[in-house]
Amino acid sequence: MLTAARQSAGLTVAQVSAATNIRETIIHRMEQDDYGQCGGDFYARGHIRAVAQAVGLDPESTVHLFDQQHGGAPEPVAASAVFQADRKINLPERRGPNWTAALGVALAIVMVFGLMRVLGDASDQMRTADVRAASAKPSVPPNTPITETPRVRAAKKGMVTLRIKAIRSSYVNVRDAEGRKLFAGTLKAGKTSTWRSEGKVNVLIADAGAVSVQVNGKKVTGLGDTGETVRRSFGPPKTQAR
Repeated sequence: MLTAARQSAGLTVAQVSAATNIRETIIHRMEQDDYGQCGGDFYARGHIRAVAQAVGLDPESTVHLFDQQHGGAPEPVAASAVFQADRKINLPERRGPNWTAALGVALAIVMVFGLMRVLGDASDQMRTADVRAASAKPSVPPNTPITETPRVRAAKKGMVTLRIKAIRSSYVNVRDAEGRKLFAGTLKAGKTSTWRSEGKVNVLIADAGAVSVQVNGKKVTGLGDTGETVRRSFGPPKTQAR
């Protein structure tokens, strides 16, 4: 999925490495579904989020797919577990208060809460940026995808009508017969988009089992399996002889 998105975006591994500050060898391994050099699942999620952002995928959906395929998301850690050790420390008795130890504990607590707040703000900013990026209208040629589901009008002679419904979120790239981009990005789960083009439509789908495709009003069967990346071309309906 990462490879298909990078190639569709016209980027090399070196360009993605420069944009994310992740070594090329690690990106090559990630595109082969090998995360051994990432340093653990925590860092692997961060690398996946950065690479997905660079190649035009939705970072949160891509990390969610990684979690589904690698045992699920990590369990949240309760705050009581973080500070449990502090409560169990038995300080030696002294005649007077140990202000040095108390000051050290207070500084540690302030640093921990400050770090948690910074991470929380960064996470909120990332989600806000993702929502804005997902809601922004892409700058495309006049053949703009119809994100609503209006009634499809009768196609002109030589026109192709492509309709894709996302059962699960999947990366989709649609181009016309001349190779011009009609759409490239993640089609959210439950969303339906329609494109019309003259002559032919070329489409790349990162997860063939995650979408339902109709061409000229007819459902396409045997598109591919779950997780399979497919490329297909569709032409206008054939005129029946009288």
